[in-house]
Amino acid sequence: MINLEMSEQARVDGRTANQLRPTLCSRSLLERAHGSARWQQDNTIIMAAVYGPKPVSGKKEDPERATLEVLWKTKSGIAGNADKEAEVTIRRTLEYIVLSSMHPNTGISIILQVVNDDGAILACAINAACAALVDAGIPLTGLIVAVSVGVTTHGVVVVDPTKVEEKNFRAHVCLVFPNRPKCTVAGLPAPVGGEPAEHGIITCVTRGAMSVDEYMNCLERGRAASVKIAKFTRTSLEHCQRSYEIMS
Repeated sequence: MINLEMSEQARVDGRTANQLRPTLCSRSLLERAHGSARWQQDNTIIMAAVYGPKPVSGKKEDPERATLEVLWKTKSGIAGNADKEAEVTIRRTLEYIVLSSMHPNTGISIILQVVNDDGAILACAINAACAALVDAGIPLTGLIVAVSVGVTTHGVVVVDPTKVEEKNFRAHVCLVFPNRPKCTVAGLPAPVGGEPAEHGIITCVTRGAMSVDEYMNCLERGRAASVKIAKFTRTSLEHCQRSYEIMS
């Protein structure tokens, strides 16, 4: 059960437990990339660039589908094990929505540059990658939305944590949900067990230890927050589309 009194307590930056940071998304910023997006949640900023579909050869060539490659670039220094793990997580997440069978014998590269990390970096990167894929015109089964949720040492569940909060949390989790209302392919999957398709989970990455009840609370809070991010994403896409039509 959610403790409403605790959930309304202000955090260090003044937000309540359920409050997201200000979010911005800009597209088509890189001239040489086929698609690009800059995703910002307050001081956490990711720049994503998409190249392809482009011809590949050797082990990367697949006669049945396009191969997906994700490269993570840190703000400074050499990428470590955590960065390599992020590459694998994001690639597997994006493979869920990319219609790779439409471009066999090709490759699609997604470059993710960390401009600044102030928490929830994996969720921001996934949102940036999805926006860049849309900007590149890559065929997708639908959109996705990622959100980070944490558990404090006192058991309070909060969304969209900062870097300082993550360091002091007992656990935090990155959740990725389908953003189905703007699916690019007709015919959505039927409800499973009476639950709408958009309530499914695509990816879940947990750091630290939490109880089952805390995880379910994180899931509930994350799903509610994802609705807000999904609405922002769709509004941003529609705005970009209108701008493109005006320029054309």
